[in-house]
Parts: sequence; structure tokens; C-alpha cells
Amino acid sequence: MEKYQKILAVIDPTTEEQKALKRAVELAKKTGAMITAFLSIYDFSYEMTTMLSSDEREAMRQSLINDRIQWLNDIIDSIDHQDLTIDSKVIWHNRPFEPIIEQVLKHQYDIVIKGTHQHDKLKSVIFTPTDWHILRKCPCPVLLVKEHSWPINGNIVAALNVGSDESEHQSLNVKITEEAIHLSKLILANIHLVNSFPGTPVNIAIEIPEFNASEYNDSMFNHHKEAMAKHAQSYSIGEEHTHVVEGLPEDVIENLSNELDAELVILGTVGRTGISAALIGNTAEHVIDRLNCDVLALKPDGYVSPMAE
Repeated sequence: MEKYQKILAVIDPTTEEQKALKRAVELAKKTGAMITAFLSIYDFSYEMTTMLSSDEREAMRQSLINDRIQWLNDIIDSIDHQDLTIDSKVIWHNRPFEPIIEQVLKHQYDIVIKGTHQHDKLKSVIFTPTDWHILRKCPCPVLLVKEHSWPINGNIVAALNVGSDESEHQSLNVKITEEAIHLSKLILANIHLVNSFPGTPVNIAIEIPEFNASEYNDSMFNHHKEAMAKHAQSYSIGEEHTHVVEGLPEDVIENLSNELDAELVILGTVGRTGISAALIGNTAEHVIDRLNCDVLALKPDGYVSPMAE
């Protein structure tokens, strides 16, 4: 059974260029998935017109929704999607991420695909609050799409945490690797596993003169290298496709994905709730901010969205 049977493609109301929908079609052509093109709209001025009765307001809202459905259907018609089913759905809501996650919870979508915006001058990607909310709270995988294409024989980078004994990290490593293998077969790409590890904390080296920093670094490197080799072997991934590098994850992953001109980076967002959800194991957010390719963010097994409660 193919994994991605139901795709929710988030439509960007500010542009005709719908990267997420195009990527969804690209994926669905390989998996036969059904796609829902989903748009959430809101116009504050419609809520403020006290002159209007609630019926009149509702009628104005509905005409705006109908107008957007027509616009969306025209966009769908302009994309080559023969033999694929694409439904459109437009909802009036003032917080765009909420209806997206509600749709996932209600209709069991397998993946959410959303485009990101590029800052014209800085050429870096701007993440909106909506993007972060979806990454933190969406129970299914989230694919954030940039301008990069997915050529055959490209590269997928799977960002792991193999040095950790925590069961959540270990099960996430399995999930990320299996996802990379699955997608590499779909889009005919090569897999690279990457793991960063921290160097010597500076304060230790200063406070304890006899502390041997290079010995410490060597043993850290060896520990991660062995863990990576064991993990890669269990999936028959060759050593030349594994990368263990000292440094911050955001630097290591960014450098490797640039070096390989990767199409896609797959990483885990450790699903926390409460206060720490605001800091989703923030490694993921720092990494995502810096990447110039698509990012697929996965949650650990058993993650429950705070919006499901």
C-alpha cells in the first residue's frame, strides 16, 4: 500500500504560482494519491462592517468564498493533472494554520504540502507564523516546498540523531530513514544520512586545564561514527553515503545539503507540548530556516497534536 494516498496542498492566496500544488501533483503521479487544494481566506473588513446584518455579512463572505473557489478551480485546470483527482476547498478563518490541522485530524491526510516565501532582497526564505504552527502542531508529515526542482538521481539528506540513547530519538531515526528510502525509490534519488555532534564546550576547556579537548572530540566522533555505521548497515546504506560531522546541526545540515545540491532534507521535529512546544527541540527550526531546498518534517510515533485534545 502506497504511503501518500491523501495529500493536503495548501494554496497561497497571494500568487498564481502554486509550488505546493505542483509538488503535490508530482508526488500523486507516482503514488496515485488524491489531492485536496486547500485555501483559508479572511478579510477583517468584512467582520467590521456593523452597518450590515449578520445575514448580509454571511452573503458577502459567501460571495468572496465562491469567487476564490472559481479562482482556485482555474488554477487546478491550468496544471497538467490527468488521471488525478484534485478537490478544492475554501474556508473562511482568521488563523490559517488552524483549519489546515483541523482538516488533517478530521480527514486523516497523509501529508501536508505548503510553499514557502522567498525574501526578494535577501534571497533567504521567510517562514511565517503559519509555517511554524503547522510544523509544531500537525500530526502528519509536513513538506515545505521551495523553488528547487526534484531531478532524477538527485540527493535526499536524512538528518539523524544517532548518538542519543533516548527512545524517542531512536524511533525517529528509524522513521526518518525509512521515509528517505521510500521517497528515494519514488523520485529516484540517492540517500545521504547525516549526524552532527557537539564539539568541546568552551567553558570546560577553560575551567579544567587538564581537560584534553582533542581526546574528548575524538571519542565523541568515534561514538557517533560507530552508531551511524550500525544504523546505516541495518538499511544496507554504504559508508560513503553517511556523514558524521562536528558542529551545530543547522551548520552541518546546511553545508551538506548545499554541497550535495540536495532536493530534500528530511528531519524530525521532537513533538513537545506546553511551554517547550514553543521551542520545538528548536534544532529543527534553526535548520529549516537555513535550507534552500524542500524540507520534510516528521513527528515521532504517538505524537498527538495539541489541537486534537
